[in-house]
Amino acid sequence: MTTRYRHLIDGRWVDAEPAIENINPSDTSDVIGVAPAADAAVVGEAIAAASRAARGWAQSTPEERFLVLDAAGSELRARKDELGRLLAREEGKAVAEATAEVVRASQLLKFFAGEALRVGGEVIPSVRRGLTVEVTREPIGVVGIITPWNFPVAIPTWKIAPALAWGNAVVFKPAENTPAMAFELVDVLQRAGLPAGVLNLVYGKGSIVGAALVESPEVNGISFTGSAPVGRRIVAAAAAATTRVQAEMGGKNPLIVLDDASLPKAVEVAANGAFFSTGQRCTASSRLIVASSVHDEFVERLSRRMSEMRVGNALDPETVIGPVVDAAQLEQDLRYLRIAAEEGGAVTGGERVERATDGYFLSPALVTRTDNGMTVNREEVFGPVASVIRVDGYDEALAVANDTEFGLSAGICTTSLSAARHFVRHSSAGMVMVNAPTAGVDYHVPFGGAKGSSYGPKEQGTYAREFFTRVKTAYIDADG
Repeated sequence: MTTRYRHLIDGRWVDAEPAIENINPSDTSDVIGVAPAADAAVVGEAIAAASRAARGWAQSTPEERFLVLDAAGSELRARKDELGRLLAREEGKAVAEATAEVVRASQLLKFFAGEALRVGGEVIPSVRRGLTVEVTREPIGVVGIITPWNFPVAIPTWKIAPALAWGNAVVFKPAENTPAMAFELVDVLQRAGLPAGVLNLVYGKGSIVGAALVESPEVNGISFTGSAPVGRRIVAAAAAATTRVQAEMGGKNPLIVLDDASLPKAVEVAANGAFFSTGQRCTASSRLIVASSVHDEFVERLSRRMSEMRVGNALDPETVIGPVVDAAQLEQDLRYLRIAAEEGGAVTGGERVERATDGYFLSPALVTRTDNGMTVNREEVFGPVASVIRVDGYDEALAVANDTEFGLSAGICTTSLSAARHFVRHSSAGMVMVNAPTAGVDYHVPFGGAKGSSYGPKEQGTYAREFFTRVKTAYIDADG
């Protein structure tokens, strides 16, 4: 049955003409739902509602905010199997991974429920006699949240949960091709007890909804995750409007495999980081930098591992790699593979796969005989595609790993503590993994990169407060 999604504005579900079909990428005959596309006037109504609600929510007690987030987290956990299947059907990642993402969203809500209670401050003696200094944190006001399709419940949650925990009101614009999970998350939070207007959901095109959020003088902060070109435009526009901005913009993440690494371990780390979630992760291991002495054996082992990964319908429990999200993404992946071959790379895999249903199925692809100047090693492909770069040793591996405009995540496989510690210190990425996939982080620690991958304060953990709160310093003369 096809669902008709609606905007949520000022606590009311607002119907509008359906404009965007929500297509199951595992079965293109399955239309999951239809979503409206807001114009600037509708976005303005949502912003106005958030602005009206912001002051009251900012004055709510920590326990009131805790109870809402905690209840929402409990409901997501209780419905993980149901919502995991919906996520797999909508976005295309294997159902086990989709269910784990729902659990991750539940954990985020529970964590930030606790943060609502843990917000603190400082009392500092002044250098001047008779004065006391209080340093406190306050919400920034109205936050515009713009999220991608690849983690359609986890990424919105790790933005919305801290925004609400620290007393902000939100206007949320999800990706156009994953409206169902956005609806479910907002519906759960709304029913958990949020006052009208504190959380607003607006569907539509980024060029319209995103632009209206960035340009509005009533929006005090923008939190964005998406492509680098769009992120740079948002950062520039927000800076021009003196609006606080946080942007996560992708990566071209290296995984180094040294000659002393455990190759079975390195192959599993690479396969997980490069191909799980169909490679559609900004933290995916897309550049495999391998020492010459183990290069051939590593490639042979990884190729065998790739052949064991079942590509198929995301709802099939035997599936390891689901479809890519839509036709445009499939064509982008195939285009990058064509370019890699034209530039001299040898491509294994990367073929359209036929299944019982018509879907966007692509076998995992490994591109060998590459160097770091090739297009496939410079630009984010965002699919089940990894390239291999042969290097002579650690020093060259480190130089190649850091030779990128991005700096989100990086990894190394080695049994050398010295090499591991040196890489942690000298990697230019914001997150570094040792003998672990470059993709996959905990919900209670900071997430974010360096260089062209990220702009502004980190996300997640206690560090999220740096974006969602502002610091106030007060001097008090108790004697009047």
